[in-house]
Amino acid sequence: MKLVFATNNQHKLDEVQKITAGHTEIVSLAAIDCHDDIPETADTLEGNALQKARYIKDKFGYDCFADDTGLEVEALNNAPGVYSARYAGPGHDSEANMKKLLREMEGMENRKARFRTVIALILDGKEYLFEGIVNGQITKDKRGTSGFGYDPIFMPDNHTKTFAEMGNDIKNTISHRAEAVKKLSAFLSTLSE
Repeated sequence: MKLVFATNNQHKLDEVQKITAGHTEIVSLAAIDCHDDIPETADTLEGNALQKARYIKDKFGYDCFADDTGLEVEALNNAPGVYSARYAGPGHDSEANMKKLLREMEGMENRKARFRTVIALILDGKEYLFEGIVNGQITKDKRGTSGFGYDPIFMPDNHTKTFAEMGNDIKNTISHRAEAVKKLSAFLSTLSE
């Protein structure tokens, strides 16, 4: 089976290809010659994931899936949430996003947070949603150099390292995206039996 992953993020593509290896070929937007700036204007993660998947299905005709991920911080009423990638303004500036979040959390005792990923799959004309969640804490400063996004300031529960300190091999087994992709992968593997 071959599916288009509606992303231009190479980190995400690599992560998903490793998890689904063996039963599903995952191809990038570049592989279908899509260089569009796909809209993400919904006010929920589910809405954005569906919007991106529908865009690819409608314009290019491929079965596909898309994801959207948000960091939800309890003390900030689950902000930045759906606005995580552009929290500090347009341009997906991870450094600025982390600085803004840490600044807003100065002096706060409650540092509980969770990463949530929603994957929308369009396959044979039907739509499916898969969700992955990892709970953790926002650290008081940045730690580690691997990963991307908020990884240097997010430490998952039952761990002593941030996502950026633990490295991609470990992170990719416990992350929110890994959980959602495992659910997607399990679903796809039942179709190929």
